[in-house]
Amino acid sequence: MPRRNWWEAIIRVNRLYFSALALALVGILSSACGGADAQGADGSSSRLVVYSGRSESLVGPIIERFQEATGIEVGVKYGSTSEIAATLLEEGDNSPADVFFAQDPGGLGVVDKAAMLEQLPEEILKQAPEWAKSPHGSWVGISGRARVMVYNTDRLTEKDLPESIEGLTAEEWRGRVGWAPTNGSFQAMVTAMRVMWGEERTASWLKAMQANDPKVYPKNTPIVAATESGEVDVGLVNHYYLYRFLKESGEDFAARNYHLVSRGPGSLVMVAGAGILQTSSNKAAAEKFIKYMLSNDAQQYFADKTFEYPVIEGVATNKLLTPLGDIKRPTIDMADLDDLRGTQALLRDLGILN
Repeated sequence: MPRRNWWEAIIRVNRLYFSALALALVGILSSACGGADAQGADGSSSRLVVYSGRSESLVGPIIERFQEATGIEVGVKYGSTSEIAATLLEEGDNSPADVFFAQDPGGLGVVDKAAMLEQLPEEILKQAPEWAKSPHGSWVGISGRARVMVYNTDRLTEKDLPESIEGLTAEEWRGRVGWAPTNGSFQAMVTAMRVMWGEERTASWLKAMQANDPKVYPKNTPIVAATESGEVDVGLVNHYYLYRFLKESGEDFAARNYHLVSRGPGSLVMVAGAGILQTSSNKAAAEKFIKYMLSNDAQQYFADKTFEYPVIEGVATNKLLTPLGDIKRPTIDMADLDDLRGTQALLRDLGILN
């Protein structure tokens, strides 16, 4: 190749290289200054990021309502509460999350113990009753959920059921009980056992249950379905799953809830709740999110659509539900359910969790 053509080729290659480099730099600068996750002059993000331990089927519609009502764009990362809590701990100060919306107090407690949650303003905290929020003001309950025993109505009546979950360890219940040890609400119930009964009694119950050959399910929904079909006779679940089946299948659905009467951990009423991450870049929008979840509109949604208990006054509980005042629930502080790791360690030690 003649020397002139050789130099011209080099110049063309260099021009292409620097043009591509310039375009890349423009893209980087554009990403830093604009787009859905752009930061404003005050350092806040224009997009609220919610890490949700609640399923999309339950909370997706009300999050969409929040977006429509406020104009705030929301990005949601869904997963189990324990998985989300572990992710937040792993991400630490680098987490993009603004809000942690948890299925139960256990997950919130894990993140709170790591000093990752912001102190909520008093105007938010005062909306929820004392039993449904952190005593430190770092999270607040959004809706109430009762632990129940769902039972097959073709085979059993309430008179056939034990007063306490301890009764399920009797020989007559061998192979007839469904449970979901990986489920966050089940683990919250075991945490309540540890608080109320102590480690030894809780471990004894878990061993006795395991020896009684319970059927294992991944979550509450298939337990309710299995109870109705006769695959099991009873199951340990949250109350509201049954009502979703009744809504779809009608009153002939052969399963009903039973609230245990012993005031033990089997009749625990816990909350799904939310807190704001200290590292949030959009705390004003995060506060608006939690305020909205405690508004009459959102609370009525939880009562009517997901069959949960509202936590604020003036919102009617769904007429299908047993009134909270009629449930013989134990007296326990929600903040005492924060040792999720200890519960998971116990379940692993017993071979109930992998």
